Amino acid sequence: MRLALQQADINVGNTKDNPSVGCVIVKKNLVLSSSCTSEGGRPHAEVNALKKISKNYNDLSLYVTLEPCSHFGKTPPCINLIIKRNVKKVFFSIKDTDNRSYNKCIKKFKNKGVKAKSGYLSKEINHFYRSYNKSNSSPLPFVTLKIALSKDFYTINKKDRWITNKFSRGRVHLMRLKHDCIMTSAQTVLDDNPLLTCRILGLSKKSPGRIILDKNLSVPTTSQLIQNAKNIKTIIFYNKLDIKKLNMLKKLKVNAFKIPLNTKGKLDLNKSLLLAKKLGFYKILLEAGLTLSKSFLYNNLVDDLKIFMSNKKINKNGKNSFKNIINILLKNKKKINEKVNLLGDTLISYKIK
Repeated sequence: MRLALQQADINVGNTKDNPSVGCVIVKKNLVLSSSCTSEGGRPHAEVNALKKISKNYNDLSLYVTLEPCSHFGKTPPCINLIIKRNVKKVFFSIKDTDNRSYNKCIKKFKNKGVKAKSGYLSKEINHFYRSYNKSNSSPLPFVTLKIALSKDFYTINKKDRWITNKFSRGRVHLMRLKHDCIMTSAQTVLDDNPLLTCRILGLSKKSPGRIILDKNLSVPTTSQLIQNAKNIKTIIFYNKLDIKKLNMLKKLKVNAFKIPLNTKGKLDLNKSLLLAKKLGFYKILLEAGLTLSKSFLYNNLVDDLKIFMSNKKINKNGKNSFKNIINILLKNKKKINEKVNLLGDTLISYKIK
């Protein structure tokens, strides 16, 4: 099951509305095949793993991270192929929270003489599928907030562009790969002119889409995000109408959607996230400055918080402190579920909800 989980992790963030599932097929304690859900969400992991086995073996055992689907959707149910290929034992970790398949496979397998059991590595795999489970229970996408801090909790170094080291920045590129969208603010684009891509050798084509929250359509068309929109899906959420700017953005392959304002005159974040999910984004990485990050936290819109903490203080060169947010806002919410040593920096992961 742990091998199946490693397989599932391969395509996280690249399977659209389907979960990324891992599957391992065994005969007499020998692994014959392993696979994961394909990019785009289809074929499913079980189908991919079974296709790799050319011979008609008997008495196969199948390990899969999520309950095999038992309904007809865009593809036939996986349980049909599992039964057809002489699998005699099925071990899955957790039940599928999709109501079309929830708790249905064991009974159907039993009717065909296939033994099925669940519950293996369930705590770990339930955590792995938090974003998928949220997609089945909430109209909002799963949001991970990423932020870099100095040892004295500043988010900006007035003397240097970078607060954290190259190992932290490399980890961020990997994190982008595991999300289907990066959300940022117009101010971040104006200040930093970022690319917001995955720049890991061989994986750049898997860079997620980008959404810019830009109330006044202030992001220049010369910015890297806009100029690169022909290669990576780029969207702007705005409120102030500017026909000329919208036409320019359209020519540059940027889609723009009008979002209503909240009572404080800012873009409504709830409605922004609702639209993001309707546009096909289920797992969002928020990379923005302190203002937008605080707004997401204060509005209880963050599921996971990833803090990249430097081991260096920047003292008087520091700007925009995050310390009060950690001490006050997260006091009763934060739950550390991971700490990673990044050769000087530390990645601390908080489960917010």
